[in-house]
Amino acid sequence: MRNGIRIFVSLAVWSIASAANLHAAGYPDHSVKIIIPFPPGGATDIAGRVIVQKLSERFGQQFFIENVAGAGGNIGMAEAARAPGDGYTILFASSSIVVNPNLYKSLPFDVEKDFIPVTKAGASPNSWEVNTDFPAKTMKELIDLMKANPGKYSVATPGNGTTPSLAVDMLKQAFSLSFVTVPFAGGGPMTQSVLGGFTPISCAAISNMVALIKAGKVRGLALTTKERLESLPDVPTLDELGIKDQESETMAGVFVPAGTPQPIVTALQKAISEIVHMPDVKARMLETGTVPDGDSSADFVAYVRAEIAKWKHVIENGHIDKI
Repeated sequence: MRNGIRIFVSLAVWSIASAANLHAAGYPDHSVKIIIPFPPGGATDIAGRVIVQKLSERFGQQFFIENVAGAGGNIGMAEAARAPGDGYTILFASSSIVVNPNLYKSLPFDVEKDFIPVTKAGASPNSWEVNTDFPAKTMKELIDLMKANPGKYSVATPGNGTTPSLAVDMLKQAFSLSFVTVPFAGGGPMTQSVLGGFTPISCAAISNMVALIKAGKVRGLALTTKERLESLPDVPTLDELGIKDQESETMAGVFVPAGTPQPIVTALQKAISEIVHMPDVKARMLETGTVPDGDSSADFVAYVRAEIAKWKHVIENGHIDKI
């Protein structure tokens, strides 16, 4: 009798799984748009382009990127929120999606109501770097220069609402520093400004800077994580330099509009989780400074909520004016 129960339970589980697969069996039957709410060249865009190619191969339909930049990512995220929940519009968001709810006075979308979190594809530690002509050779030297010359220096970030911009504020608060923050419309434009020496100091997602640091075109000073990156073993972390409680990262998070059928959410999560751990994709992501993840939808929901709470605390404690 017990064997009969086991067989019955197994068949029931198989039937439920099969039903879910049947619901998603026809997906996708045409091309799928992936919205990245920043210009090309930023951390999320870099990670997204590696993953999108594999999604196209896996599903046999074209997955294509549309960069919809502006307003700290809000324009692109709002467009994704308005899209039908049919699986044919996917949002690859940065950490702006967990920062902006507490940084902006109002948003044209509600993170929890308008989106279903699919998975965190990966995350890029934030980093401090300078143009090679800049006098500071270490993070300590940079902080000492800023202390000795209040208001003299400017720091580039990939934009308001990004975690690098808030990492800048955290360092300001920790050392009572005075300098100008220059927000750009994404990591690409910011990087060009640093290379040109117009804003020789930056705080960015390290994925924007890995290749430039390796090539000696910019000088990496520190990472905002507790562990060094395999791809940049010589760049220390703030934590090991004795600068505590400065951890931050720029995630590449995958969301779909509310109402998207669960079988499609499950299919996308499974595919992306497997893709980011494929040897060639994993190597490419690590090489560009993004640590692969691919967590479950449930774990990603918990992560999103925790990050919203974390950045709310930073914004409120820093008395950062809402935009």
